[in-house]
Amino acid sequence: MNNRQAAHDGLNDAELSQLYQEVILDHYRRPRNKRDIEDTTHTVTMNNPLCGDVIDLLLSVKGGRIADISFKGKGCSISLASASMMTERLKGKSVDEALALSGTFTEMLHGDPAAAEATELGDLRALAGVSKFPVRVKCALLAWNCLQELVGPDA
Repeated sequence: MNNRQAAHDGLNDAELSQLYQEVILDHYRRPRNKRDIEDTTHTVTMNNPLCGDVIDLLLSVKGGRIADISFKGKGCSISLASASMMTERLKGKSVDEALALSGTFTEMLHGDPAAAEATELGDLRALAGVSKFPVRVKCALLAWNCLQELVGPDA
């Protein structure tokens, strides 16, 4: 159990919601891995025409593992926070682990309560509330759709 998970114990729903909002805003204001990377092996650009979000996802895959991952782009707080959180969570994972996590994250955003409790999502669980706003689900999934395009089963 990480420190943030330990901090969740004993919080009521309102306090937990506030903590999750702070996590999302922190990733939006100070995005992690929003940069170019050396030795890029995979790159794709996708957009959400409904709201104008654009994400460029860059991967460096070596030996079946994500050696480095980053993103560039512009968009709403949900799309950029999701991309930032995704890059933190996936760096160092195998491609198969990344795709499994993508599946769990997608299930969570489509309202699956079991997926919303999945500890492997870590801070990504802060985005579970997006499932209540179908228009925003596309924003949160944009970077993940890029991942699927690059290394998914149909890539």
